[in-house]
Amino acid sequence: MRHALIFAAGLGERMRPLTNHTPKPLLKVGAKPLIEWHLEKLAAIDVRYVVINTSHLADQFPDALGDGSRWGLRLRYAYEGPTPLETGGGMLNALGLLGPEPFLVISGDVWTDADFAALPAAPAGIGHLLMVDNPAHHPGGDFSLDAQGVLHDGDTLPRLTYSGIGVFRRELLDGWRDVVDDAGAREKPPRFKLRPLLERAMSQGKLHGSHHRGAWADVGTPQRLAELDEKLLAKT
Repeated sequence: MRHALIFAAGLGERMRPLTNHTPKPLLKVGAKPLIEWHLEKLAAIDVRYVVINTSHLADQFPDALGDGSRWGLRLRYAYEGPTPLETGGGMLNALGLLGPEPFLVISGDVWTDADFAALPAAPAGIGHLLMVDNPAHHPGGDFSLDAQGVLHDGDTLPRLTYSGIGVFRRELLDGWRDVVDDAGAREKPPRFKLRPLLERAMSQGKLHGSHHRGAWADVGTPQRLAELDEKLLAKT
C-alpha cells in the first residue's frame, strides 16, 4: 500500500468545547496531535501518499502538518466544504487522489497500537476491516467475524466493533447510487455513509477482517480524550 486516507472532516460535536477552535484530529494526546500518531505509523510501513479529508476548521490542518515531509510523506488535503460528506461521501470525494491500488483508511478520531503492516496490502475481497472488542460506549458491536476471516452482519456469531481502520479497493464504491438512498446522496457533492456499501460487500461474501486484541480507543468525548492522554503520558 502506498496510499492512505484519513477521515478528519467531522465537526466533533460531542467533543465541544474543545473542538470549537481545534479540529478533533489535532487535539493532543500523549503530547502530540492525535493525527500525528497515524502519520508516524503510516510512514513506518512505507505509505508515501496520504489524503486527509477536511471540513471543520480545515485551514488548521496544512498549518499544523504542512506537506508531510517531516515524516517522509506527501500529504494532500481533500476539502469537503463547510458540511462534512460522511464516510461514504468523503471517500468518494477523495477517490481521485488515491490512485488505482487498494488504500488504507483511518478514522482521525481513533488511537491504536495495532501494527498497520499486519493489514493485507491487497484484500481478498473488496475490503478488510480491523475489528476490536466492543467498548463500553458501543456494547452491541457492528459485525461478526467467522473463523475464515469473513465478516457478516448477523447475530449468529459474537459481534465486534469496527475500529475505523481498514483496507479497501476502489470497487467498493462501484454502483454506489444503487445502494445508497439517503437524501444527502442526491446533493452535490454527494453526502452519505459508508455502511450500506459495507453491508452490500458482506452480503456478497467480499468483506474480510481481522481481530485486533490490543489497545484501541475511540476518542469521542473529552473524558475519553483525557483518559487516553493520561495512559499515553504514563508510558513516557
